[in-house]
Amino acid sequence: MPDSLAGISNAIAQVRAIDAPDLATLTHTAQPLVLRGIAQHWALTQKAQQSAADAADYIQSFYNGRPSMIYRAPASIKGKYFYAQNAASLNYESVRGNVTELLAELVAGADDKSLYMASAPLDTFFPQLKAQVQFSATPHLIPEAQHDPLVSIWVGNQSLASCHFDCLENIACCVAGKRRIVVFPPDQVANLYPGPVERTPGGQVISMVDFHHPDFTAHPRFKEALRHAQIAELGPGDGIFIPSMWWHQVEGLSDFNILVNYWWSQAPAFLGSGMPALYHAMLAIRDRPEREKAAFKSLFDYYVFNDAQMPAAHIPDAGKGMLDELDEASARRLRALITNQLNK
Repeated sequence: MPDSLAGISNAIAQVRAIDAPDLATLTHTAQPLVLRGIAQHWALTQKAQQSAADAADYIQSFYNGRPSMIYRAPASIKGKYFYAQNAASLNYESVRGNVTELLAELVAGADDKSLYMASAPLDTFFPQLKAQVQFSATPHLIPEAQHDPLVSIWVGNQSLASCHFDCLENIACCVAGKRRIVVFPPDQVANLYPGPVERTPGGQVISMVDFHHPDFTAHPRFKEALRHAQIAELGPGDGIFIPSMWWHQVEGLSDFNILVNYWWSQAPAFLGSGMPALYHAMLAIRDRPEREKAAFKSLFDYYVFNDAQMPAAHIPDAGKGMLDELDEASARRLRALITNQLNK
């Protein structure tokens, strides 16, 4: 197995690919999947194939004028939005800016800087564009979601979003330029060397490994991660399904790149995010004596990670309370209990 991703794409397993028309027969998948041509019919994709200016004009026609968060950095970062040397600060600045001005800079060719509008929700900034970037047939890998997917757009010149995970299912569609995406299963977390949790590019913890020039003295376990890596090259109109919690690095390889992605959850909305539970466990459990941590691990296995029916199976129905399957009402009671405990 080669030691890095630089120039060895053919030596790493390829993400399985299917043609978009086959989506109608796809019921579900827990693996990454390239969706060839899923966004080829979008007017935005076709405009982008004509020119960057045509794509920018099309996006501009839907813009409502609200300032969006824009990343700016010198060209020397080569599009890698990451940390400064000491990991105590970021190597770029985030500013509120006008999208019209950003698009004009990109079309003119911003060779002296890195520019990136990341994850701008269409409902917030381009509300009428959402209807123009629908799938021709609803992919069956978007099952019975409890709410509409969050649809966002990413626009910039060359960029590298370091390897991270999201707590949502994701279909990311390459609209303009080319994308290279590398994915790892969730169990590779320790081999990817996650960075700080409270100061992160884009809001999610990222891998500290430079995939193209890895330091195996500092990050020896990354060699094992590479054994589990899958890679995908996307052209305009192609998409990729990235299951929730899978780690992924996303590179925009062209001078003008657009990506549109759909995020959704298969879990009921009232369950909330799992990340606050992780943070609270770091506060309440991580630094306890090892014997207590082992006991809490057994409790978590019993109440959370094993069969969800088992903790309540021996309790009469009237007494199960929050040990029964959660609904919106019991979730509110549990949330109130947590809040009361935190406020003590």
